[in-house]
Amino acid sequence: MGNKKLMKMATRSSMSLPMCKSNLNTNFAIFNSDVTGYRRTFDSGRRCPQLHKFFTINCKLKHRHARGALGSGDHNTQNYNAQAFGLQRISQNENGDLEFTVRDSNTLPKPLSLSDQSLPVSQGSQLRVAYQGVPGAYSEAAAAKAYPNCEAVPCEQFETAFEAVELWLVDRAVLPIENSLGGSIHRNYDLLLRHRLHIVGEVQFAVHHCLLGVRGVKREELHRVLSHPQALAQCEHTLSKLGVIREAVDDTAGAAQFVALNKLRDTGAVASARAAEIYDLDILAKDIQDDCDNVTRFLMLAREPIIPRVDRPFKTSIVFTLEEGPGVLFKALAVFAMRDINLTKIESRPQRKRPLRVTDDSSNGSAKYFDYLFYVDFEASMADAQAQNALGHLQEFATFIRVLGSYPMDVSPSD
Repeated sequence: MGNKKLMKMATRSSMSLPMCKSNLNTNFAIFNSDVTGYRRTFDSGRRCPQLHKFFTINCKLKHRHARGALGSGDHNTQNYNAQAFGLQRISQNENGDLEFTVRDSNTLPKPLSLSDQSLPVSQGSQLRVAYQGVPGAYSEAAAAKAYPNCEAVPCEQFETAFEAVELWLVDRAVLPIENSLGGSIHRNYDLLLRHRLHIVGEVQFAVHHCLLGVRGVKREELHRVLSHPQALAQCEHTLSKLGVIREAVDDTAGAAQFVALNKLRDTGAVASARAAEIYDLDILAKDIQDDCDNVTRFLMLAREPIIPRVDRPFKTSIVFTLEEGPGVLFKALAVFAMRDINLTKIESRPQRKRPLRVTDDSSNGSAKYFDYLFYVDFEASMADAQAQNALGHLQEFATFIRVLGSYPMDVSPSD
């Protein structure tokens, strides 16, 4: 579709969302068309409401010279876009800028800032996948399951991983979104809305916690155990029996690394068996989680979306806000029920820019209550007419809608 037609569509500010299949497919064609032309449409200040609400393109990339091709239903796993250097770790400095170190066995790691734009773009090399934590983290194992033979790149924080993908330092990110015992990872829900990445897949990973200690230490000698807060909560029964002090840290593998580096004989860590191998620790106990069915769901994130298909099970994730009024949430969810679309996840998060909504009733005075964003996952592909019509219907009650991704469901065993 040419740029002139895009510009013409963008000026139709009063158009409602098309509900027929042919028009929605046209929108997908626009969504996946030339990014440069779409950027010109946005820069002109004439924004097409239905495209903006339902499909997002990251048009303001800082590395515009490194643009890759769109994927297909099975996301393109070749590395067309990453920077050609061996990333060892990505972190944020005091100013909030990302810094990374270059893997070099002959010299000390050289810190670089994002202002260094001179590194060439690699072509066809190993896929780089960001995860939060240090080597040995469960997220690293999930990244390997999602993208076998990838180069896993550790990041200090969740947001660092998002930014690493946006700024072309890595190709993908694999980050946790919910756990069968601990529930949702709310921070990543907030980051999904803040950043312009797309969900291109999911992977479910079974978590097997181990109690680790330095070589030669027995369980009875431990007085303190370090780990991520969720890991500590998931091993509540075992740790209570040991009578140890529990101390929360950023990640499980980081706890193991800290115990090993400091040779702490009175301190253990709850982490993976892989972390014990990496940091030369003894496994004092295996599978110490309270529930054997401990599974974490991870999202696979990329700069570009995949094209939805109908020849395999798909899941779609959206976020929306609703108009004020009684029964509006019921009506919003009913658009899926009346089309036999199964909802697999509903999550609400307060709107940070509008935490309170005020209503003025002359008889009862002013009332204040929280204003929420609703995140919903449903079992359908955006290539399915029923899903398209459901979102068209939802727009009647919503003040904002955004599709976070339409992607293949993970139907493989969690182990």
